[in-house]
Amino acid sequence: MSPARKRKVVTRVQEGLDVSERRACRTLSQPRSTQRYRRKIPGDEAALVKHMLTLVRRHPRFGYRRIWALLRREGWPINRKRVYRLWRKEGLKVPVKRRKRRRLGQSENGCARRRAEHKDHVWAWDFIHDRTESGTALKWLSVVDEFTRECLALHADRSITSEDVIDVLMNLFCTRGVPCHVRSDNGPEFIANALRDWLRRSSVETLYVEPGSPWENGYAESFHGRLRDEFLNVEVFSTVREAKVLGEGWRVDYNEHRPHSALGYRTPTEFAQDGQASPRACVAPGSGSLRLPQHTRPTKRSTLIATGT
Repeated sequence: MSPARKRKVVTRVQEGLDVSERRACRTLSQPRSTQRYRRKIPGDEAALVKHMLTLVRRHPRFGYRRIWALLRREGWPINRKRVYRLWRKEGLKVPVKRRKRRRLGQSENGCARRRAEHKDHVWAWDFIHDRTESGTALKWLSVVDEFTRECLALHADRSITSEDVIDVLMNLFCTRGVPCHVRSDNGPEFIANALRDWLRRSSVETLYVEPGSPWENGYAESFHGRLRDEFLNVEVFSTVREAKVLGEGWRVDYNEHRPHSALGYRTPTEFAQDGQASPRACVAPGSGSLRLPQHTRPTKRSTLIATGT
């Protein structure tokens, strides 16, 4: 029993049995100094709680550890235990989700078997679906660097074809460089001949996971969990243009301001810049291999939301 709960028990015994504090403390083995202790509230606690609640309202799916990391980044000299105490005192709680079982799968291209070793070694991409306020379909394409956890592109449209995927990748290759591998499922947009031929000419190896095995593309699935939980389930999109603008803002916030627990509560941008990512481009940006053959060049340029554009 904690000292605070024991103090309440001593008080109830005093009131219920009409005995002195000395006798109640002696019977319950409670030191009288502990019974008379009154916690001194720090002068900055009210401002700290107010700012903590502001962060919670801004990020309703963040737990106390990530809120603590944000407070530390803003200059609050506090430890995690104090944030947890205030978190419990305010009655804050993030609903716990059931943890799924992890399976390695049979494919040699899964993320558990072919791990990213440095920046731009393996990119993961996938689609996630949503709807606008009117109920029409909205499709998102995300590209994630598995090593640095950066979201390189977050493209939204009513429908996304293989030509649109080439368009997004071509802009990323020109601005960031060419990765060694790209990991994806076996969706029709990813196995299209035009896309596979273009990636082969760009010296990029494709890692296709086994059908029906989303855990083999775990980094993309994990990112989509955060995207769904912290963005898509929070925002209402009236138009595709609004979705693109808000998506770009969330992507920048995810890369530059959101602490990532797997990176020691650093942001993906900080982790990519601190030297541990050790970028080793497989094909230099601007090389001749990035030029599309005429018969595979997209005829329609989609609006791209990507880094540096």
